Amino acid sequence: MKAISCLLIAFLLHTCMLSAQSLLPEVNLFLGTSGDHGQLAPAANVPFGMVQVCPDSHPRQHAGYDYAVPTISGISVNRLSGVGGQGCGGNLSLMPDTAGVDVRIVKSTEKAQPGYYHAKLSNGVNIELTATRTTAVERFTWQPGLQPVLLFAPASAFERVFHSDYQTLSSNEIGGTIAAANTCGNGRYTLYYYLHTDVPFHLEPAGNRQKLTFTEDSPVEVRIAVSPLSIEDARRCFLETSENDFQTIRQQAAEAWESILSRVEIKGGDKDERTLFYTSLFRTCQSPLQVTTGKNGEYPGTDGKLHRAEGFDYYSSWSLWDTYRTKFPLLTLIVPERMSDMMQSLAVLYTTGKRDWSTDAECVPTVRTEHAIALLLDSRLKGIEIPNLAEAYAGMKHEVANLPLKSPDQCMEASTDLWALSRVADLLDKPADAALYRRKGDSLFCTVWDREFRYVDSTYTRMRQNGLYQGTRWQYRWAAPQFLPQMIERVGKDSLEAQLTTFFAQNLYNQGNEPDIHVPYLFNRLGSPGKTQQTIFQLLTQPMTHIYGGNAEYASPYIGKAFKNAPEAYCPEMDEDDGAMSAWYVFSAMGLYPLIVGEPSYELVSPLFDETVLHLPAGKRFVIRTVGRETKEQPVLEIRLNNRKLSDYRISHHDIAKGGVLEFIYCGGNE
Repeated sequence: MKAISCLLIAFLLHTCMLSAQSLLPEVNLFLGTSGDHGQLAPAANVPFGMVQVCPDSHPRQHAGYDYAVPTISGISVNRLSGVGGQGCGGNLSLMPDTAGVDVRIVKSTEKAQPGYYHAKLSNGVNIELTATRTTAVERFTWQPGLQPVLLFAPASAFERVFHSDYQTLSSNEIGGTIAAANTCGNGRYTLYYYLHTDVPFHLEPAGNRQKLTFTEDSPVEVRIAVSPLSIEDARRCFLETSENDFQTIRQQAAEAWESILSRVEIKGGDKDERTLFYTSLFRTCQSPLQVTTGKNGEYPGTDGKLHRAEGFDYYSSWSLWDTYRTKFPLLTLIVPERMSDMMQSLAVLYTTGKRDWSTDAECVPTVRTEHAIALLLDSRLKGIEIPNLAEAYAGMKHEVANLPLKSPDQCMEASTDLWALSRVADLLDKPADAALYRRKGDSLFCTVWDREFRYVDSTYTRMRQNGLYQGTRWQYRWAAPQFLPQMIERVGKDSLEAQLTTFFAQNLYNQGNEPDIHVPYLFNRLGSPGKTQQTIFQLLTQPMTHIYGGNAEYASPYIGKAFKNAPEAYCPEMDEDDGAMSAWYVFSAMGLYPLIVGEPSYELVSPLFDETVLHLPAGKRFVIRTVGRETKEQPVLEIRLNNRKLSDYRISHHDIAKGGVLEFIYCGGNE
């Protein structure tokens, strides 16, 4: 593992001390956990940790837990956050019951905050859960007179199980392996585990589970450590924190989350807006997972071989088709000290083996990695060091040479990848390649846009028309914003703006999926920032008419807010998508948005809060402030950066990174 610099330590200590009052109560872990309204879970974890431990409902939702379903199947140690499909993870489930049938959460007792979960069960058992990066810590307390029993399911999983085994190492230790399919059944991951109880147990089979009976009175504490390397390494992970008791580990988890949340300080807004903001910030830091556990930095690569991370920690678990658009640009601002390791890990995939979806040799649950080139470009242009970028270049060229081009949406996405690779080639001083990929990207975009998207007709409102993935032709029309000049050249700026206005006026925008979530910000570049402001304000705060779900039109339009402080937090079928939608909310509420991933700039929009302070490395601060605003709908008169009027509604990442003050001045207000 690499040494942490003195500067980084100072940064972490600084952010931990920013707020005298904890921000943890601002986070509602039950937000988005009910039904198909986000597909989230109130799991106990630490930022970017391999463990997310909480109960799984029966029947379950995608992430295992469903707020509306109190009956549980057990408590599993991992899951992915709102990624759709049938979910992924759900391993190593424990059920504190002799039969494991009709065990329910007593909902009035249930509570959760970052790093901690607690509830009483209908069978008289009290459960408390916390976690380290590699270890689930589960404490069970039985009412007097009840036999302390745990049913352990070594083969539990949300997707298909390829292999599972276990071995009893002693009267309080079990070790084993679980290999299961990744999201939507694509590929597989393999985890090694070590289970330790603080009191001895008697083990016997109980159907497809193992029954652990304890002779001593409760409570019983179980720790399940996971590793991508071996049972022995999982045991080593357990031993790293074995001297810390439950409360100490819970406090350490809370402090880790406090450090993240305190990097953004907001003033103003009502209770629901603050809760939505800090819960969304929390959700963006669930993945990728820091999986380097071995003493020498070993990790299993996607080629099935063991590798060593030289000078960085290896991260895995990606959902890039969703998250490259918003989450990772936000992490570049919020946790820049982690981004170099994350991007080096992503670049490694181009040498060890990369598919659009999961490979067959993953070390943790994961989803997909499309558009990694654009993300690597974006990060590098924003100052993130990626020493192995050149090593990844050959793999990038191979990837773009084999991009699928069967449907219009695939062509739009391929044009984005070609555009991004041309700019990576520029960074690597390969001018011939840069020119080649620039021409290819431009040609592909123009050809397909002219054929499929230039002339609007009645088919544009139909979901999946002409093979489109989870979208309409209206929505995919705007899917490649870096080619906005080419759109303007073909249609005309005024006509394009009029069409965009019609798009929103007829409720054709879909906040529930990613292909068009950037589109409100196109008004900025078409010279109508007031329309961006109006649209974003409505999406953040107002009930709206939503015609489309994630995969099809609703039977009847959904009329309501896209973001709510409630278990039914999002539109029906609106996946939170591993932090993608949460990051959209955080950016939009701050008044910034990364319209083009691969350009080191942000669109500006009237912020939701009166003041937002980004606490940056080296003690720098970037303040976003409203001046003279009386209502949140009030139009912006001008924007000033360090008391200098900006010429447009855009700011560079590097201006933010230097620190300073961004002021939104309002019409009718006092300057």
